[in-house]
Order: sequence, then C-alpha cells, then structure tokens
Amino acid sequence: MSDSTVTQSEGREEVAVPRTDTGEDGGGLLRRMRSPRRPRLWFEILLIAVSYWTYSLIRNAVPEQRGKALRDADWIWRVEHHLGVAVEQSVNHAVNSVTWLIIGMNYYYATLHFIITIGVLVWLYRWHPGRYAAARLALFATTGVALAGYYLFPLAPPRLMRGGHFVDTVMVHHTWGSMASGDLKHMSNQYAAMPSMHIGWSLWCGLTIFALSSVPWVRVLGLLYPAATLLVIVATANHFWLDAVGGVLCLAFGFTVARVWYGALPYALPRLVPVRRTGPERAAARV
Repeated sequence: MSDSTVTQSEGREEVAVPRTDTGEDGGGLLRRMRSPRRPRLWFEILLIAVSYWTYSLIRNAVPEQRGKALRDADWIWRVEHHLGVAVEQSVNHAVNSVTWLIIGMNYYYATLHFIITIGVLVWLYRWHPGRYAAARLALFATTGVALAGYYLFPLAPPRLMRGGHFVDTVMVHHTWGSMASGDLKHMSNQYAAMPSMHIGWSLWCGLTIFALSSVPWVRVLGLLYPAATLLVIVATANHFWLDAVGGVLCLAFGFTVARVWYGALPYALPRLVPVRRTGPERAAARV
C-alpha cells in the first residue's frame, strides 16, 4: 500500500505525503527545513514575540537623524509635486474637518495594524498549516528589509515637516493614534517613515485573505483593508504616498524570499501539512 494520502480541500485535491525525520530520502536537514510542516504553537508565539521585539529594538536604535529626515521629507514632497500626486495635505485637512472620522482613523492606525495581522496569522495557523510557514516568512522578510530603509533613508512624516502645514491629528484630537506623537513619541523613532509597514503588513493580510478565503464578501474585505489603510496613513499625516510604494516593494521582496525558499508562493502550497511517521508507524502502515 502507498503511504500517500489524498485530501479534498476547497474544491482542490491536495496530496499530503508522509515524511520521516530520518533523512533516508537523501534530502537531509536543508530539505526538511524547506518542506512545509505543522507549526508548533509555543514556538510560533515565542518566535513572533522575539521577532517583533527585535524589530522594534533595531528600528528605534536607528539614529534619529532629524536634519536629514527633514531634508528627505522636503525632497519627497518636491518629487510628488513633480509627479502631480502631492495631495496628502488636501486629504489631511479634508478628513480632519470631520471629527468623528479622523478620531476613528487615529484609533484605526494605532490598533488594526497589529490586530488584523495577528488575526490572519492565527487563521493561517489554524486552517492553512501547510501555507503558514511560507506566509510567515514572507511577512518576516518584508519587515526585515524595511529596517534597511529606516537606516539608509531617514524620513520625517508629513506632520513633522517644516512649513508643511499638515495637521498632527493625534495631537489635535488628543487620541492615542500613533507611537510617534504625544506622550509616546519617545518610545518610537519618529523618522522611520520610509517604507510604510502599515502598508506592507496590510497588503500582506489583504492578499492572504483574498487568495485563501472561500467566502466572496470576505475576499472583498481583504482587498479593501490595504486600500483603507492607505487612506488612513495619509489622512493622519503619518506617511506620504511614496512611503506606501516603499512598503509594496518590501512586500515584493518578502514574497520573493518565500518563493525562493519554498519553491512556490505561499498560496500555491498545499493547505494541509505532510504527515510525519516514524519508522515503526511506516512499517505498520505497509502491512
């Protein structure tokens, strides 16, 4: 009898081939590391916690080069004017005039960035274990390469520009919508605006939901989430449009890393995880 099992999932056949930890197929350690496997909850919680702590530590350790960051902001603003897309100030003032809307956006900026991302990771862990590791790698690689952007291109957000006439909506409306405003500003590098990880993470979430959800309206919400996030980061004067472009490029890098490591994009991998059997279990299955 064959060890292979065939499982029906979401209308597609997915083959889960039992693997062993003996390495007798010649794959060795590297092959096993590059094969999707069932994630361990304790390890994932620890990995995510340590990774985010390390990311925050490095991000905040990047020198706050205020002068260069302000010059870079002026340069970005000139480039956007040249391209005809410098509408951040108009959006910022228009949305700020609707108090309930801008307050809602402040809290959106502060909370959903984490809540939705963690929620999608939990959903992948529970319902798509075979795709979880590759999707998580794409997210981690996206976040990791962003650190290079913070170091190489310090950038002040629009609300801190000299003579930019932007409204710092958190300060004006006394909400806790940004770690870089108000009493929390000393806990975060205020000049790490390029690239925008609000866009990198939200687009990762949106694409994951759109690619893997079987419910049409949920797939639509997946696409609307990064679009709404783009509006929020601009309306709150935390980012330029071009910061969002930087976030998209980082995400493209992240997916490339996952594609190279696993041999396929996360969403093309089987939903289920190969069943691992020990030597005695394999022998029993063949009797």
